[in-house]
Amino acid sequence: MPRKVVIAGGGLAGLASAAALGQAGYEVDLLESRAFLGGRATSYPIQDEVIDNCQHVLLRCCVNLLDFYARLGVAPGAVHFHRTFYFLEPGGRTSVLERGHLPAPLHFAGAFAGLDFLTLGEKAAIARAFLAILMEHGTRDDLDRITMLDWLREKGQPERAIARFWNQVLVSAINEDLDKMAARHGLQVFWLGFLASRDSYEMGIPAVPLGEVYGEAAWSAFPNVRIHTRVPVERMDAAGVQAGGRRWVADAYICALPYERVNAVAPGAGLDFSGWSHSPITGIHLWFDRTVTDLPHGTLLDRTMQWFFNKDGGRYLQLVVSASRGLTAVPREEVIALALRELAEFLPAVRAARLEKAHVVKEVRATFSAAPRLERPDPASEHVPGLFFAGDWIGTGWPATMEGAVRGGYLAAEAVSAWLGTPRRFLLPDIA
Repeated sequence: MPRKVVIAGGGLAGLASAAALGQAGYEVDLLESRAFLGGRATSYPIQDEVIDNCQHVLLRCCVNLLDFYARLGVAPGAVHFHRTFYFLEPGGRTSVLERGHLPAPLHFAGAFAGLDFLTLGEKAAIARAFLAILMEHGTRDDLDRITMLDWLREKGQPERAIARFWNQVLVSAINEDLDKMAARHGLQVFWLGFLASRDSYEMGIPAVPLGEVYGEAAWSAFPNVRIHTRVPVERMDAAGVQAGGRRWVADAYICALPYERVNAVAPGAGLDFSGWSHSPITGIHLWFDRTVTDLPHGTLLDRTMQWFFNKDGGRYLQLVVSASRGLTAVPREEVIALALRELAEFLPAVRAARLEKAHVVKEVRATFSAAPRLERPDPASEHVPGLFFAGDWIGTGWPATMEGAVRGGYLAAEAVSAWLGTPRRFLLPDIA
């Protein structure tokens, strides 16, 4: 008779656990308090549109996220991969970064030399830092105890190179400021995403709303996985899960809730989150009466707005500000005005366009802060037999990303299968 598992939480980690265990033959009940799935990576209707709460992207090196999409039967065309990165300066000058013909890790050498937004000295300093990453990633044992800014200054990086290159890439990738993120994660991003292989940097942008990725059709291939929405979980312990006015009993339980909710729901687990904090993300959605750009996306230098993404023929743009603590208390109208003012510095057509509608999404608890010396728990509870944890916040080896969440879900599924006497491997190794 198949063993039963109850999963609390329908974010990426819980969904990844459900898909892995479901394909392995387990009976799974997944409980989600909201009416939709995806957690912090989802979509919803607003102003006659369906929007993602924030622009989520992935890189080719996110092998477990891509594996999860494959399990759900997501069509390859549902994610568009881009080989070219555009760096825009105020005034509109654009630099292009894309791979050349040399093998990794030299595949960016030609394009890097042509980046106009950096001086020759800044490029030389960055090249020396790349060599240091090749030597120190995976070998240096103090990278979890220092910040990325500490490391960059140790390597003699000019302040302008830090602001225009390192900050621009890493704050968006990890959703944390350089002086707050652990150096290990910064080196990891550049090692896996830029240096390890020629195509690992390619940026995947979902071409459909994220909610469609995890929708009902995706789960029709999993008859032994039952999704229950609008079922808030109240308590979890070794005897079961109290949720939706009933008690759910199984052979194992996975808590895939955000870390800040775990101790309230599973107090017996005794996890220590003292010293943990969140880092916010702000997404600004702008609809214009005309095309304002033909670029698919771009990173914006020297301003508050960090990236824009072309969502519909240059008339609908989504702007993203990661680690956006400075915008948390700013009124919606002021955020929109700031976005328009800054965007016009990079895309002159914005000045003549009429803004038809706008929407601002502030994810105050978007991710945990990937700070130094952060002790992250294992997937198996030390105090409650049969209770397991899934999330980007467990010890995945990755920061708080979609890849990290799926890794957390797979690790929990592995721990459950081992505890029930049928060990399985779900987690795919990093590309290097």
